[in-house]
Amino acid sequence: MSELTTVARPYAHAAFDFAVEKSEIEQWQAMLVFAAEVAKNDFMHHFLSGAQSSSSAAEMFIKICGEQLDAHGQNFIKILAVNNRLLILPEISTMFNALKVEREKQINVDVSSASALSDAQMAMLSAALEKRFDRKIKLNCSVDPSLIAGMIIKAGDTVIDGSVHSQLNRLNDALQA
Repeated sequence: MSELTTVARPYAHAAFDFAVEKSEIEQWQAMLVFAAEVAKNDFMHHFLSGAQSSSSAAEMFIKICGEQLDAHGQNFIKILAVNNRLLILPEISTMFNALKVEREKQINVDVSSASALSDAQMAMLSAALEKRFDRKIKLNCSVDPSLIAGMIIKAGDTVIDGSVHSQLNRLNDALQA
């Protein structure tokens, strides 16, 4: 996995820098997501893993993607094909998305709560998290009745567990110790 990241990083940075320069971050993100899905396809994965020329691989890939790729996107695919890197498109897409989020100073936060949060609660939670992380917050809320009450907040590597379920588990462990 780390080898894929190392190989994909320069391509993701180059694509991102180009997209920023042309003010086409959203378009490039859409192109890369689509191309990554094509690369993940079993048939394409098998085809790209085979011993075909880079020009035929690029031609087939571009033909399948059709109008989803603009001229610059097609050139990017050709460069990846020449360097036998079409199979790392999913990793490139993931890294591109991470660069976009970092540029926007935004963090995705997953919130699991025992009951649905009201708009006022989400606004208060979002404001508190923005202050804590010093970034714009994008909340992804879900309901998990097994929490009994409270919520679990996951932001990157940070997990804030304020659920009654986990508090009961901790109390149970303390009583058994």
